Parts: sequence; C-alpha cells; structure tokens
Amino acid sequence: MAKAKSHFVCNQCGAESPQYFGKCSVCGSWNSLVEQVAPASSSASTSPGRTPRSSKRSATKAPSQPRLSLTLPQIEDHPQTRLPSGYRELDRVLGGGIVPGSLVLVGGDPGIGKSTLLLQVANQLAQTSPVLYVCAEESGQQVKLRSQRLGINTEKTAGKTPKSASTNGATQPTSLYLLPEIDLETILMELESLRPPVAVIDSIQALYYGALTSAPGSVSQVRECTSALMQVAKRENISLFIVGHVTKEGAIAGPKVLEHLVDTVLYFEGDRFASHRLLRSVKNRFGATHELGVFEMVDRGLAEVHNPSELFLGNRDEVVPGIATIVACEGTRPLVVELQALVSPTSYSSPRRTATGIEYNRLLQILAVLEKRVGIPLSKLDAYVASSGGLNVGEPAADLGVAVAVAASFRDRMVDPYTVMIGEVGLGGQVRPVSQMELRLKEAAKLGFKRAIVPKGQGVDSVLEVIPTARVVDALAAALAEGSA
Repeated sequence: MAKAKSHFVCNQCGAESPQYFGKCSVCGSWNSLVEQVAPASSSASTSPGRTPRSSKRSATKAPSQPRLSLTLPQIEDHPQTRLPSGYRELDRVLGGGIVPGSLVLVGGDPGIGKSTLLLQVANQLAQTSPVLYVCAEESGQQVKLRSQRLGINTEKTAGKTPKSASTNGATQPTSLYLLPEIDLETILMELESLRPPVAVIDSIQALYYGALTSAPGSVSQVRECTSALMQVAKRENISLFIVGHVTKEGAIAGPKVLEHLVDTVLYFEGDRFASHRLLRSVKNRFGATHELGVFEMVDRGLAEVHNPSELFLGNRDEVVPGIATIVACEGTRPLVVELQALVSPTSYSSPRRTATGIEYNRLLQILAVLEKRVGIPLSKLDAYVASSGGLNVGEPAADLGVAVAVAASFRDRMVDPYTVMIGEVGLGGQVRPVSQMELRLKEAAKLGFKRAIVPKGQGVDSVLEVIPTARVVDALAAALAEGSA
C-alpha cells in the first residue's frame, strides 16, 4: 500500500512545495503555505503528459493518426443568443447579457448584497426557464425567508406555465429550484439531471469534494470544485454564477487559478453607510472590462439606478470653495462626479494627506506638481480629497479636477458649478489628453453643464463651451477666474 505523503500548498497562488517555508517562493506572500496530505504515486505510474519509453518506440511503428487540430475556417459557426438577466445594469456589466455555458464569479464583502442580487436574478430568469440555486451556506428555509422579504412569489409554480412562457403552442414549466447541499458530487448529479440554462452556486468556498482530505474552502477544494463545475457547465451549456468570498485586502479568497478558470469576474462594492452598490467587471471574455453597474439597496432588495450621475453629483445650488466636477469613464459608461478638497494649516511636523475615492499616490503626485510648477506652498499644509458618493475614481482623467479643487480650497475660491474639468496632469505641469472625450462631453451636456476645461487639441464638436488648456496654470486661471466672477 502506498504511503501517504504530505506537501504544502500556497492558499494565495496555489503553488506547491515539498516542505514548509514562511514565504511563498512564487507569489511572495507570508504564512500562506498550508499542509495537505495526498497518497503517494507509485513509481511505476506515469505522470500526466509523459510517455514511457516503450510506448515511444511503439508509437514510431504505429500508423499515423488523423490530425485533430482545425483551422479557423474549418470550425463551424454557432451563433449564441445572450440571455437577458432581467436587470439592465447587470446585462451592461456582462457585455449585453448572459452567455450560455459561461462561468461568472461574483465577489464582494460580507453583507454587501451578493446573494440578494443573484436570488433576484434567479427569480427573473425562472419566469421563462428552470433555474437551480445551490445554497451551500444556508438552508432552504432561510433562502425562502429572504425571498419573502424581497417580495418574490414563493407559491408552488412547478408544473404551472404562465401564458408568456408558451411558444408555438408548446408549454414549459417554470420555477426556481433550491438545493441546500455542499457535496460536489450531489450538485453535479443535480445539474446533469435538471440541466437548467442558469444555475447559482452560493458559495464556492462552502463546497466539499469527498475525494480530497482537505477542508472546504482550502486551495485544493476550491480548485477541484471549480474545475468540475466548469466541465459540466461547458458540456451541458449551463451558465453558472459562482459566489466567492473576499479576503480582508478585498481580493477573492482562494487561489488565483479560480479567477483564471472562470470567464467573468465581477466585484460587488459599496459603502456600508451608503445605500448604493457598485457592480464592477474586472475580467470578461465576452465583453469590455471595467464596466460599472449601479444598484440601490431598498426595502425590497436591490433596485437599478438608471442615472448614476445623480448619486455622485452634489447640490449645485450651494457652491462652496474647494469643489470641482469631473467626468470619469468606467468602461463605456461616463459618470459625472463631484470632487471635494480641503487644504488647511497643519499642526504636525509632517502634513497629512488623505484621499477617499482617489488613488493616494496619484494625490501626492498632483500636490507635488502644484507646488513645483504652480507655486502653491502645500508642503506645510494638510490636504484632504474625497469623491462624492464614495466612488473609486482611478483613471488619470480626474487629475485636472483634483488639481482645481485643491487650488480652489487653498485660495478660498469657488469654481463655477456648471464647469467640468477633464484631463491628465503630467509631472511637467502639462495637461495631457485622455480617451473618450466626446462621450464625456455628451454626458456633461445632458446634465446641464455649460463649460468644459479640456486638454489642448481635444476640442471636439460639442454644445458646451470648450476651453482648451495646455498647462495646469492655464486651467487653474480659467476655472478660478470664472468662479470668482
């Protein structure tokens, strides 16, 4: 009988090591190696991908095998229609709808609304076709209680067909099926038996594969369960929504191979003190990345926000110093966001710099440019910058708005509330061009803005009064002079 051997697996990247080290040699994370026990392979066995010498000799004498590879023109076209989820915001993030046979990984902080959103989506899809909801972390009774709170019809609908579901005289029963189970083999059997167009796995860290000795949520369990679900989804053409836990750093828990296996990775973000939730795409094989969907948490669950700029745009009737408005682009969606800045004398030897919704290193760079190229003495002043609504604005197009807001707070001047600032600030004090300028200006015009300060050379045709600037000094003069008039 083969002797069991132990090895160590990194729970961050999945790398294996024959002995324990405090630091993973692949990803560099500390204290991430976990011991796992696996049966030792026999010396006579052959590892995958390796052919014994005897078989190599016989292979040279064997007749040639038919070639399995195909060229692109030889592959048949199978156009697939995307499934509408019932929520336009989710369809936007997915790239136009649910692709049949795709795997979508949804991550987010605990209590952010992942299960609520997927239960609402499953209910919408169950109006026309069966949907399987695997609740591995809750009982069926707990899921039913949530469905009642969300206003989902919990009457027995199996075998009943609404009129809208009948096509060409054919009827099909529609319902939402719940499976409170953590055993992977049982879940796979149910998927192959029911063959629903869409299934939800809540969550992948709770599933358990009996052939492995490790506990649920470990690297090997997550990897094997996701791989098995992927094979069934591709074979049976089932679209899977997989819920994933996140670590305290905000990344999805488990090995990185989990994100590589799936087709789409979505992050559900939001402030626990705010009612809105942001669904952001960071990977999508069937659409654009960095798309953004906006929802609002109400008493009946999550509701779509069709005009999200209203959430991130402050009251323009009450103008105070240190406020500037920008137009950020999340994927193909432009968002008008209000930036707030406060500059005050420091009480310490080192001034404080605080950024909320703006990248911290980007803020430090802009402050240095303002002091070196514009002459604003910020080295002895505290600087606080925040975006309205808590939206994380990471693109460089927000640089000019940050610079104007900081300068306006320093000089105690007000910026015209109907002027937007769009541009990247270079280290030499120049205003650099950004992408999708026409789309940004159209969004600003739709919300009633009158003027736009943009980089020189990007004065596209617009109903707005476009002010091209080449340097930060010129942009500040145009913004602050108009606000003080």
